[in-house]
Amino acid sequence: MAPIEIASHDAPVNGVPLPRRQAGTSPQHLLVTLLGDYWNGRREHLPSAALVALVEQFDVGEVSARAALRRLARRGALESSKVGRNTYYGLSASATRTIVASSSRIVSLGIEDQPWGGVWTVATFSLPEEQRDLRHLLRSRLRWLGFAPLFDGVWVSPRASADEVRAFLDELRIGSAAVLRAQEAVGTPLISAWDLDEIRAAYEAFLADTGPLRSRLDGGDVGSAEALIARTRLMDVWRTFPALDPDLPEAVLPADWPRRQARAVFGELYDALGPLAEARVRQVLSRFDPALAALAKHHTTAEW
Repeated sequence: MAPIEIASHDAPVNGVPLPRRQAGTSPQHLLVTLLGDYWNGRREHLPSAALVALVEQFDVGEVSARAALRRLARRGALESSKVGRNTYYGLSASATRTIVASSSRIVSLGIEDQPWGGVWTVATFSLPEEQRDLRHLLRSRLRWLGFAPLFDGVWVSPRASADEVRAFLDELRIGSAAVLRAQEAVGTPLISAWDLDEIRAAYEAFLADTGPLRSRLDGGDVGSAEALIARTRLMDVWRTFPALDPDLPEAVLPADWPRRQARAVFGELYDALGPLAEARVRQVLSRFDPALAALAKHHTTAEW
């Protein structure tokens, strides 16, 4: 399954700054995803050569893979250790916490419609042009919290915690900002902050693109190497949806909204590909350390 190109969002600002998604294959992003999927919760470090070989499954060169390992270690996402002349790496505790929190949010999208009392959180702010870095940080965090811009400087969310937003604005020392709680206003509908046609098209593209994979998997025609690649790309695509559709309440959505169907397909494929992908990860790691390879384990959507 080829990746669907959907606009990404920044990683949460709390905890370790994990790499942002990029167009194409990012070695840093791949390493974090693979370790999160098959080595999450383990404190043992893996040989750098084994991690390089794992990333090479995605047509990433050795030089790029080793550079990504070093950069992730400098950022605090990976810890390193030495055994003789060999370097080993593992996820740091803070990176693991970030991955767990992020993955839980990602896989929970679309399982069911969460209760909603019809009250929106509205954040307003005004920042001068010369503070563009601060504006970018603020907007990135607001998107992560489930906001979208209704107008320039007026962002809305149906589910965000007003207290959490206020705390973040205070942390950034944005004195011109305000956080309000409001019901639907007369005039511009608050749901218009989101492009529902664009979101629907993304869900429908996801369903169309995963159709052939579902058929081949049902027919037993997917090997372990392909399963590893397909499962990683599947998560890579699905993780973009919370930024597009931050669990918008069904009460303000069209009746035939495709989110639940898309989530059911994602969960079915991600879980079904898990054992095959795990087998491939173990096969690659066993070339370098069979004992460590036996510890690799995939995680289901329910476990996340």
